[in-house]
Amino acid sequence: MTDDTRATQLLTGQTWADFCDALKRSGQQILRAEAPDDPLTRAEGFRYLSRLMRIALEMHVEFADGAWPGFFSPSHETAKIGADNPDNLYQYARLDGRHDYRVTGRRGTVAYLSFGTQKGGYETDGKMLQTGFLDAKQLDVAPDGSFEIVLSQTPRDGNWVRIEPATNALLVRQTFMNRRAEQPAQLKIERIDAQDRPAPLDPATLQAGLTRAAGFVEQTARLFADWAAGYGAHVNALPPADQALCQAVGGDPNIYYYHSRWSLADDEALVIEVDRVPDCDFWNVQLNNYWMESLDYRHFDVCVNKHSARLDESGGVTVIVAASDPGRGNWLDTAGHSTGTICWRWVGAAQPSQLAQSSHPRTRVVKLATLKEAA
Repeated sequence: MTDDTRATQLLTGQTWADFCDALKRSGQQILRAEAPDDPLTRAEGFRYLSRLMRIALEMHVEFADGAWPGFFSPSHETAKIGADNPDNLYQYARLDGRHDYRVTGRRGTVAYLSFGTQKGGYETDGKMLQTGFLDAKQLDVAPDGSFEIVLSQTPRDGNWVRIEPATNALLVRQTFMNRRAEQPAQLKIERIDAQDRPAPLDPATLQAGLTRAAGFVEQTARLFADWAAGYGAHVNALPPADQALCQAVGGDPNIYYYHSRWSLADDEALVIEVDRVPDCDFWNVQLNNYWMESLDYRHFDVCVNKHSARLDESGGVTVIVAASDPGRGNWLDTAGHSTGTICWRWVGAAQPSQLAQSSHPRTRVVKLATLKEAA
């Protein structure tokens, strides 16, 4: 499609009509036959589409110009994608692989920090493949906490992250052990040698951005609805995820993931046990709704991590998922839900693909009353 055609479609209103049609069509992902149809899950599903739209407009319209990048958050308290980590601050910038970039900032004290460049997108092929990566262990930081990272196709001395001609994004993960006690890294991104100023809004550019935004909503909703449907094969179990698939959609290479579904009656509890927590930089487990949005961690205890969890004397951990407090530690509140998805992650575990069997979560469903009696 030529720029003239794009401009014509926008100016005649065709682009806006197509955008609205795609959003309307996205609603079919919430109405899928295999998806739960209870009022809460369905209401959260339609809210989820509105949240995806907000993310999509930031990503593909407001911050879309890779020549003039800026950070925004693609997942946060009120906009969530793909089992977003409640302990994370996500920051995202659109790039153009033909340019070089500089990220400057101060390290802060956050427990984990990583920078990954990506190509692709959920709105196109459903993948976000990594093109370069750097984490805080490899980061050269000045005594005052400041640092600079260059993003380029050509290797550079010092902190460097690789990009390719097709690279179109940078995703930063900042992971907190304790948000109240840690300071996040302060970051800024700029294109190297940028001397001009952004051009006024071009109709062809807006047409392309709205088209990608609509595609992002529909394809993201479809992608993770497919994942949730697949978890129906092992409800209330927690097997290792397909790690290659997790990486193909933008996962961090330092993370080993477990994904599944849970489904409980009000008088039931899901007990998750790990015999031995592996040596790792960070770990957590979280509850999500069916659409793979983390549950409301602002108001409910839906996540426990390396800092907050109580371990047993042998170095293992037990986590209990239930509708009410079992009277024991490491309780995850289902927050009014009877079903949803769940994610466990080890971050920075030595040779995560060779984790001992004792480090894999085991699960069982029990009556909640029995746990309360034993407390």
